[in-house]
Amino acid sequence: MTPHNEAAKGDYAATVLLPGDPQRAEWMAKTFLEAPRCVNRRRGALGFTGLYRGRPISIQATGIGVPSFLIYVHELLDFHGVKTLIRTGTCGGLTTDVPLRSVVISQSVRAESERSGQVFGLYDAAAGPDPGLFAHALACAAQLGIGHQAGLTICSDVFYHPEGRARFAEAQALGALAVDMETSALYRIAAHFGARALSLLTVVDNIVTDEQTAYSERQALFTDMVRLGLDVAAEG
Repeated sequence: MTPHNEAAKGDYAATVLLPGDPQRAEWMAKTFLEAPRCVNRRRGALGFTGLYRGRPISIQATGIGVPSFLIYVHELLDFHGVKTLIRTGTCGGLTTDVPLRSVVISQSVRAESERSGQVFGLYDAAAGPDPGLFAHALACAAQLGIGHQAGLTICSDVFYHPEGRARFAEAQALGALAVDMETSALYRIAAHFGARALSLLTVVDNIVTDEQTAYSERQALFTDMVRLGLDVAAEG
């Protein structure tokens, strides 16, 4: 076990899906995994391991933002020897072309600033997913009929920002599809440890249109993203 995770070595599968919300982690495990068992309850950051299509898969909640995310993911990679990480998170759309409830596949990511998402490298350099996982995600999404877009995303570790939506003008000029709070950290720490990584995001609000989903529907609207993540995990 580690200071933040009570799981023993061997409790996690080589592939881990990473939602932020512990309730979502539990819903994912109970809804999609066969014989899920809880391997971590410490600090409420629930972790589960079970089977999907006969393959061991784990799900671990990571909390909100880069600092929390990095603690759990670093320990998964360094202590538990995890090899593949697939984020299953939320994002805000940065263009009217990204509809609510659709899936965004992060093809590359830039951190918003040197204070937000800077991990193992310069913040202004883009980072990206494992090419094989990315290609497989595109193929799986098409096969499953899941509405999705792939492209540049922005990662920010500041939710309540004094500049409001104006802060995203540069990102929008670059053609960024969406903003989340963890993907930059995911891609950079995976590269540091030589692991594979992919970020899948469900659009829960839109910065341009002010549309947003109700929190009460958020588990149900994650079904497509989770199915996609699990299929990529099982076959990738």
